[in-house]
Amino acid sequence: MKLYLALILLLPLSGGLFNALLGRFLPRRVGEVIACGVIWGAFACSVLAFLQFTAPVRIEYASWLTDFDFKAPIALYLDQLSLSLILMITFVCALIHLHSVGYMKDDPSYARYFALLNIFVFAMLMLVLAENLPLLYLGWEGVGFCSYALIGFWYTEEKNATAGRKAFIVTRIGDTALGIAMVWMFKLFGTVSISELNGMGSLVPAVIITALGILLLIGATGKSAQLPLSVWLPDAMAGPTPVSAQIHAATMVTAGVYLLARMYPLIGASPVTQAVIAITGGVTAFYAATCACSQRDLKRILAYSTISQIGYMVLGVGAGALTASTFHLLTHAFFKSLLFLSAGCIITALHHQQDIFRMGGLKKQLPSVYWPFLAGALCLSGFPGSGGFFSKDAILGAVFDRGGPLYGSLYALGLLTALLTAFYTFRMLFVVFHGEASTPGIHQSVSKVAPVMTVTLIPLALIALFGGILNLPEYFGSRGFLAVFLGTQPGFVPASHSSSATEISLQIIAATVSLLGLGLAWSRYSGRRRAESLRQEEAGRPLSGLLLNGWYLDRLYHVLFISPFVWVSRFLWKGIDEAVIDGTLNGLARATLRLGGLPASWSTGRVATSLVALAGGVAAVLGYMAWLLA
Repeated sequence: MKLYLALILLLPLSGGLFNALLGRFLPRRVGEVIACGVIWGAFACSVLAFLQFTAPVRIEYASWLTDFDFKAPIALYLDQLSLSLILMITFVCALIHLHSVGYMKDDPSYARYFALLNIFVFAMLMLVLAENLPLLYLGWEGVGFCSYALIGFWYTEEKNATAGRKAFIVTRIGDTALGIAMVWMFKLFGTVSISELNGMGSLVPAVIITALGILLLIGATGKSAQLPLSVWLPDAMAGPTPVSAQIHAATMVTAGVYLLARMYPLIGASPVTQAVIAITGGVTAFYAATCACSQRDLKRILAYSTISQIGYMVLGVGAGALTASTFHLLTHAFFKSLLFLSAGCIITALHHQQDIFRMGGLKKQLPSVYWPFLAGALCLSGFPGSGGFFSKDAILGAVFDRGGPLYGSLYALGLLTALLTAFYTFRMLFVVFHGEASTPGIHQSVSKVAPVMTVTLIPLALIALFGGILNLPEYFGSRGFLAVFLGTQPGFVPASHSSSATEISLQIIAATVSLLGLGLAWSRYSGRRRAESLRQEEAGRPLSGLLLNGWYLDRLYHVLFISPFVWVSRFLWKGIDEAVIDGTLNGLARATLRLGGLPASWSTGRVATSLVALAGGVAAVLGYMAWLLA
């Protein structure tokens, strides 16, 4: 096991370093084979670790940070939660790397791309396997750096570089909160070991646990793009599409959910923290779903859908349904990577056209993309029987079981979000693939998609559609595999569960909502109403500006934070630095110059003037001596 865990981390790291140092000097195919091979190797080691796993294991490799009573060794911790995630991360990322070979075939910076993509996987695996908070924080910052570099990968265009900087700066807010919580926990408990911290919640007052939980939640909102720090993710679409798949499906945005789930035995003891987490997730899910309903950019629709689906996971954590949240995290990784990689195929075929209003009728042109995309759309919309249906409704069922006005309201909000999700998902599907082409001649300009790009869609489609098998409801006759596998984890022990009749009723309601959203999209974007609906949306509808611009959160933050910062900076620059500091120094310099010029004005070059000055000086000296002798 020790060897497997080491290789899971070292293989992606070595692949990244190889391409960073040598990739541009070697044939392109060598770099691609190395980049893909190390991730498939990490996946093979993850499978071997799964086969050998019997109980949670802590493995210490070396000393790292040691100072008096502070100790943070390089130690990895493999339990059911981390094992589930490393299997998902390595498998999904391996397919994304393979897809990237076709997507980036004409890009000259392929070595830099694959180096960053490999290191991205290493950082996420480090975050998941870390046994202590400093090591987790190392992976946490690693995924932040790699996302910054990959979002702004095509940095010669200013908007891409700006999007990378925006992601870096916004997520730093959450990282600061996590850093404060980490230092505070060490001062309180004298340890940074995650497993030890999770057992010490009873040692401090509840108000401190609440404060720690809020700090960790702020950290999670940054990385997982939840309100109010969600504004960076839609702009992160500036990077290559496989990067978007990796960020949204298997790595960065799931880090916040993992952090909350991992630290839940500590922070879950506070009902206030639970409520705040649940409210954050529920409101974010609804907010992002409304925004997705009006987007025209294919990747931005998927970006807002990610924010919304992560909101469901955070809502589940707040309701104490950690197994349901993990279940949805896993199924979401499969169907969201499927949707993004399918979008990459569409964008490549249409010569980087991303406006869905300029598409249409692509079902016949791209059948190898349409059917996998349909599978992903069914899962995202929660279509009955799909993997996304079972995982999302497990969260909604857990929220319903909590009861009370708060969780009852969040359940209703979750259902409304599910309706919007089904609507915008099939709006996207019908506009892109069905009907007539919106742009004349688009069918003649469709390029052939590389087979290496489409072949990666098939396993993702199958796993996404049948992913519900991982954790089927109990009314099927037994507890789901994931519920049994994670059931012994601290914090994952299921609370009181509703009856099978109630669970079936809730799923019938959820299925009805999903089908209703599908029907609304069908009635609006198919047949003769399609063209009229698109014309109305292009002309602008009430609230369309609000939703297209993400409820104007960027503008709000500009007014609340950026404009005052710019005003204060300009005042300090013009009013203090230039007017006071520079003005004072320049004034002293001018005064010194003028004083120095006075003696110089006496130098006329005339003998008479010099004799008068000499006589005056002699008279002054004689007068001074006479005064001394008197």
